[in-house]
Amino acid sequence: NLSDEELYNKFWNLAEEIVDPLLELGRKNTTPSVERSILLRMGFSSLEVKPIVEGVMSKGLMGKGAGNVVWRLSKKLGCSVREAGLELANGKHWDDVDTLF
Repeated sequence: NLSDEELYNKFWNLAEEIVDPLLELGRKNTTPSVERSILLRMGFSSLEVKPIVEGVMSKGLMGKGAGNVVWRLSKKLGCSVREAGLELANGKHWDDVDTLF
């Protein structure tokens, strides 16, 4: 029999074993199409998405995810995700993106 603490630790260790390979697959197998799709579902138009994904690719951050880049930038700037994405689409704050990861 396991104590509550041992059971808790065992649960999280097993959860990590299950999730880690999935995260690794996501990092290695994303594509511009997948990233565009994610940004579209975040509320951006196809015209807004194109320069964001291109910028993420040029910065070598595809493995981090374009949506994640936009979200982290919004937190850093203290603005909405939409505002941060539009700024990136307009060519702004790409230097800030370098400091997010």
